[in-house]
Order: sequence, then structure tokens, then C-alpha cells
Amino acid sequence: MVSDAEGSLAVGVARGAIVRAVGGPGSPAEAPSLPPVFSEPRGAFVTLREARGEALRGCIGYPMPVLPLRTALVRAAVSAALDDPRFPPVDASELPGLTVEVSLLTVPETIRARAEELARSVRVGRDGLIVDGAGSSGLLLPQVATDEGWSATEFLAATCEKAGLPAGAWRTPAVTVRRFEAEVFSERSPGGDVVRVEVSRPAGGPSPRS
Repeated sequence: MVSDAEGSLAVGVARGAIVRAVGGPGSPAEAPSLPPVFSEPRGAFVTLREARGEALRGCIGYPMPVLPLRTALVRAAVSAALDDPRFPPVDASELPGLTVEVSLLTVPETIRARAEELARSVRVGRDGLIVDGAGSSGLLLPQVATDEGWSATEFLAATCEKAGLPAGAWRTPAVTVRRFEAEVFSERSPGGDVVRVEVSRPAGGPSPRS
């Protein structure tokens, strides 16, 4: 577990990388020193959202701890801004209207359960999911299920579809389902204060975030 201060630094590293990549005004130099946790291998995702309406603007990351956290954050942030195939590259003029969110992942573990028990093994509000099958893979972060108000079954189906598989593919032996947890830190406003986001089902149902 990282501290709130380290989470705030992680978001700062991500935003700084984006500003440098798109040539924003006053582009900061890379942070010269960071706490030891940033040198440890860690899976990480960076999510960009429009401050108005919280519409998704980009999300890319590393599910496995293959890079030091500092490197993973920089690469994920730049890719989320410039290389997410669902969106055009972020322009410098957009930065004042975008918030940055960082998800720091635990190592994914395979859920070893029969199909009829698998959905009961998924903890909505805590787990993110990875589905692997037919040579493809799909990942959804924990906060996606709670944002959408999904049940465990709906979360599994959506992750299968993210992988380009039929919604019910998670029920077949040819598909592997892995889960992970995430510590999530997000800006309250573009470039503003960073808070730890508690990933849990909203009391009022789905939120407008996508």
C-alpha cells in the first residue's frame, strides 16, 4: 500500500509526463528524486477524463509489474494521452480541462473456480478483471464496475467483450479470468489537489462516469 503523499506524487509524475509530451505551456522537468516505491516494479494505469461530465479521454497502462513504477507511470501517461486508439491525441489546449487519475495495481491472480462459482468469486468494488482467451485479452479496472453499477456477472461479461469475446465466454474452460486490486488516486480538478478514490459501489447507483 502506498501513502496518500506517494499517490499524489504518482499523479504528478503522470501529469508532468503528459504536459512534456504534448508541449503544454511551462512544461516541467522530470522530477529529480522520488521515494523508493517508485523504483519498484508495479502495474499501473493512467486515466484521463474531461473535467466537465467526466467523459473518458484516454486510459492505458501496464497490468503486470514489468517496469519500475516511475517508468510505468510515464509511459502509461504518454500513451493514454497520445496512443489510445479510441480517441484522437490530446492537444495541449485540452490540458486545462482534463483530470488525471492513476491506478496502482496488485499482481493479477487467476480465479480458480468452476463456471457456476466464478461470479461469486468476483468482488465488485474491490476487484479489477482480466480475461484471456482465443489469443486476446481484455482488462477493466475495479472502478469501472462500480461506476457502471454492474453485478459480478455483468462485469465478467463486459470484460469478455473488452477482449473481443462473446459476453458469456467466461463460462467456458478455454477462457482464463484473473483479478487484481487497485489503489486509485485522482485530481479533484485539472492540475488540482489529489485524493485517494475509494472504489466501492455508489449508494445511489451508477455514476455518470464511463
